[in-house]
Amino acid sequence: MSEATTHAVENWGGRRILFVMAAPAEYGAELQRRIRPLMTGIGPIEAALETGIALQRLQDHGTPPDLLVSLGSAGARHLEQGRVYQASSVSWRDIDASPLGFTKGVTPLVDHPVAVPLATPLPGIPAARLSTGGNVVSGLGYETIDADMVDMETFAVWRAAHRFAVPLLALRGISDGAEELRQYTDWTALLPTLDRELALALDSLKRGVEEGTLAI
Repeated sequence: MSEATTHAVENWGGRRILFVMAAPAEYGAELQRRIRPLMTGIGPIEAALETGIALQRLQDHGTPPDLLVSLGSAGARHLEQGRVYQASSVSWRDIDASPLGFTKGVTPLVDHPVAVPLATPLPGIPAARLSTGGNVVSGLGYETIDADMVDMETFAVWRAAHRFAVPLLALRGISDGAEELRQYTDWTALLPTLDRELALALDSLKRGVEEGTLAI
């Protein structure tokens, strides 16, 4: 089993938790003090590939996780910028086989709803619907998306987790979306704030798991 996979698993209250993130820019000092996540790279292909490999290695080693936590940034036009949300559902906005008679948003011959429901167990953290896709959404692009926030990895992470029967918790901090993106720093400006807010969310998760007040 690779060292990276081993580092990504934390033992909280006897529960093995695998943390997954996409980009080092989102992994600030506060999160570094709490977890060592599996870094997948950006986008749905990288996320599915690296998460699937990690889960297979853990299963082969006899130490599958009890929970997978996907965390990082997201865009949203109407949600509070700099705040963390639990994803109450996740959808894949890229998939469209409707010319063949399949429902848009559903992978052909794979049994999943358009919006896959996710658990939102953390008290005090609001829930929002999440859409995953391979593009950066900005400006008028939000008008075509039936969700509250957007990212580029969570559905892919869910797909891998579902394949290995591991429940998923998705935590996303809103980094952008209120204004149209024009440069890289429009995304990164709020990442230090989100680092702190995501770390506080993980503190809540850890307390709940260790005290037995959160069922996972």
